[in-house]
Amino acid sequence: MNKNLLFAVDANTQEVIVSDSPKGSNQVNFMERITRNNNEILYNAVVTLTSITKATNLDVALFKAMDKVVQMIYSKHNTTL
Repeated sequence: MNKNLLFAVDANTQEVIVSDSPKGSNQVNFMERITRNNNEILYNAVVTLTSITKATNLDVALFKAMDKVVQMIYSKHNTTL
């Protein structure tokens, strides 16, 4: 079963929280926290993704495009560890 990666920002600790969720499931599994200092580009991208969701009129196409950017940055982060 494929999994969806989910991203959130903890503004208090300045960390990106990465989780996954099996497709078609309501279950969310914590994966890791990445500090802003460890990957500032990822942190800023997730902040932008979050701000898109808070817009009065959610632009789904823009959200999906930004989500792809976040996924790509995270993927690159994992290959450089």
